Amino acid sequence: MTAVRGDLLELTPEALTALANAGFVKRAQKDVAAGLLPLLETADDGTVSARFDDGVRTSLPPGRTLRDAQCSCPASGMCRHRVMLVLAYQAQAASAAPAPSATPAEDEVDASAAGGEWSPAHFDDAALAASFVPSVIEQAQHLAAARPVVAVQAWRSASAPPIARLPMCSVRFFSRSSLVHARCDCKQGSGCAHVVVALWAFRQAGPLAAGSPERMVEVRAPADGDATGDGHRPTALMQGEAARALQAQLEALSLSLWLDGSSQPLMALAARFEAAREQARALGWRWVEDGIDELWMLLQAQQARSSRFDPRRLLHVMAELWARLRAAAHADSAAGPPPLPASQILGVGVKGEVALDHLRLVSLGAELWSDESGEGASVMFADPDTQAVTVLERQWSRADDATAGGTPANLLGRRVAGFPLRQLASGQVITKTATRRANGQIDIAPGARQTGVMPLSPKSWDDLVAPLKQPSVQALVAHLRETPPDFVRPRQAASGAAAGASGQLHVAAFEHMAVLASHWDAAAQVLHARIGRAADDTDAAAPADDVPPLHLALPHRAAAPGAVDALARALAGEWGALRAVAGSVRLQDGEPVMQPTALLTVQRAVVLQAEAPAPQPLPLQGEHEAPPALNALATDTLDLLALWLRQGLRHQGGGGASRAETQAAQLERAGLARSARLLRGVPAQLRAAQRGALVSRLALLSLWMQGVGQ
Repeated sequence: MTAVRGDLLELTPEALTALANAGFVKRAQKDVAAGLLPLLETADDGTVSARFDDGVRTSLPPGRTLRDAQCSCPASGMCRHRVMLVLAYQAQAASAAPAPSATPAEDEVDASAAGGEWSPAHFDDAALAASFVPSVIEQAQHLAAARPVVAVQAWRSASAPPIARLPMCSVRFFSRSSLVHARCDCKQGSGCAHVVVALWAFRQAGPLAAGSPERMVEVRAPADGDATGDGHRPTALMQGEAARALQAQLEALSLSLWLDGSSQPLMALAARFEAAREQARALGWRWVEDGIDELWMLLQAQQARSSRFDPRRLLHVMAELWARLRAAAHADSAAGPPPLPASQILGVGVKGEVALDHLRLVSLGAELWSDESGEGASVMFADPDTQAVTVLERQWSRADDATAGGTPANLLGRRVAGFPLRQLASGQVITKTATRRANGQIDIAPGARQTGVMPLSPKSWDDLVAPLKQPSVQALVAHLRETPPDFVRPRQAASGAAAGASGQLHVAAFEHMAVLASHWDAAAQVLHARIGRAADDTDAAAPADDVPPLHLALPHRAAAPGAVDALARALAGEWGALRAVAGSVRLQDGEPVMQPTALLTVQRAVVLQAEAPAPQPLPLQGEHEAPPALNALATDTLDLLALWLRQGLRHQGGGGASRAETQAAQLERAGLARSARLLRGVPAQLRAAQRGALVSRLALLSLWMQGVGQ
């Protein structure tokens, strides 16, 4: 009896698109629909061969990927014949299937249709050994020795298979009967050590219900006779001499910034920052190193008077660094398994950079900046296949422009990877030359015929799903409330890409999206709008009182003079009704506040900072809407802390203590007694001989006020 290739029957069009490309799949689907099928033969060993009318012959043995299939056509790599072989085999199996009333033999049942939900954890060591050469498994053991933290997502549907998100890449399992069809987005694509590590992560995650939230797993290589890796006890990360030295170095560095201010000359801080960065790198604490890098970048931006600098972001990063180390120490000393392992909080086992395979990216907008010495841009992208968010950053020096002579290029006209920045920021990128860093920052090298760019369309974000794209404001708020705080999550470049927005990058897309209100705050130079679900024939009532609208707040930036006008034109319906909006979102008094970067309307995509200036009349604010008292109090306290951090506590004089007492009294009257005590203790701690607790006091107060504001 001829063997049935269950692995080929399980490959959905989405899987084939990931394993090949969309163009080959669409053409093959058209040929199948037209009945232009090749002649198929299946050997006793399961090898499927296809003979096409033009004489091309293609064969795919068991245990081989599509790329490894043999084809006589002139293509040097993937070709449509390989995809056509799989679709023709599926069509043949469907036509030969018995009537619904019949009971097929157990080994002939389509596993994809009959199996329902499944997990890669069912692949045993024998399947692993049969699918990977020993050197790959050894490499996986080496990767697992660093105890990487992997996010595993359970099976949700035939088009949403199990996925494991490693620190540097993502692995999708498309077949429940063969590991060779697992797809990694690294340069190798399949058969790599990342697939093995992902499999171990699913094993160690335990049972996962279909559609359940992601589960974080600290992966450990299985010991002999231990398939799950549970026999290993992780060693303490925060107890070594080097770890204590780095904590002391960061404590001293933070104290120096609080005492003398972020405005102090950077020459005195450069060596200390570099020493801390080297210590973090030696320990392998990737997220701590990344936090130090961002802190230094913000200090440089302040000195250069750059539009990238934001005092609240500086305060946020200072508090995050302090809290990340404390959270890791708490997890490290826990008696039982902590909710989040210290290795995840610190970024242990996260490598610096990885080359990616064939990649499709859709723009979620851009952020432009400029200062006295240069200018630059951050373009945010989403990968529809893995739902990962990445950021492409570039900067140009004005000194280089002056050396080259001539008029400096327009920022949006500067070329990145061979394309104008405006085209990349407003496009969909398909490339084979991308590399990605641990924090999601990518680089695309220029290469002839290696990168292509197509314009965004009103349907470009249709393939995005939760949690990146949220189907309602309620779902967005629920997700933001359930998300762990920044100081325990992996650092992402997208979180700080938008100046002044310390939030998460999301897409909001729901039916009947409408502009409920909008106005221009001339004093703050911010365009505000509220987006909600419009009433329709089936629901004539206004949005429910318990469903907050999505609040858009876009500040004017000199580096992007057309952004505010572009948003005003989109809100006015110039390009039709809104379909979706992307941007950095945070909670403020329980309401989602987004700094938008791009919108989709029924007619076109609008990348706000890539739009040419076209002045529009803006509706001025009528009566001033005062924020809730508690929220205003938290904002005032954070502004006070940001002022102290910028100017330095040493330089506050008697007025600083008086203002601290006034603010503390207001906190106390609002019921925030512990916050009031922390604030009152700052002047006293400043006068003390030992000021070690000052950093902890200020960081904790900052975190509490951020929580109160949310």
